[in-house]
Amino acid sequence: MVSATLLDTAIDQFGRLGFEGASTRDIARASGTAMSSITYHFGGKQGLYLAAAEHIAASIRALQGENVARAVAAGQESREAAIEALATILDGFAQMMLRPETEAWSRFIIREQQFPTEAFDVLFNRAMHPVLDAFIELIGRARPDLARREAVAMAILLFGQAMILRAGRAAVCRALQVDQIDDETARLLRARLRANVLCILSEKPQ
Repeated sequence: MVSATLLDTAIDQFGRLGFEGASTRDIARASGTAMSSITYHFGGKQGLYLAAAEHIAASIRALQGENVARAVAAGQESREAAIEALATILDGFAQMMLRPETEAWSRFIIREQQFPTEAFDVLFNRAMHPVLDAFIELIGRARPDLARREAVAMAILLFGQAMILRAGRAAVCRALQVDQIDDETARLLRARLRANVLCILSEKPQ
């Protein structure tokens, strides 16, 4: 589909060069379509940029929505179930961060984190916020001793442990002395993430 190809190309170009640096002409050329396709499908550069953000948000929902919903439902049963649900959700996000397509998404999202525009509202409201809300609710069940603001801070920092697998990929590989995250390295990182989550959530800090 022409619009899907354009969106994938736009995400890559906007992520690498930013909104100002990316050229709709180059995006059209790289996607193998005519400039008129951008106007036809998206109305122009700004519309394409917002559509790229929506495409990322929709892709994250498609990859994580069902896993999060199942985990949240299972996490209602007990404190232990809530802890396991949180570990499951984070493992799902860690696996997503290891997927090749998230490289381009990450560049786009990091730019919006640093210099938020209307596109950040799309990313936050349609992808990040719903998952954070579910995560915070589960933290409340797992750690009822925490005030809500503390639970929010914990959610942000726990998610950071999964996000680093993409946002800090070069440092991860350099520190582990690997050229890329192969299956063995991925298993190690996922196992350590799970252990961290269980440790943090199972006991109150001394």
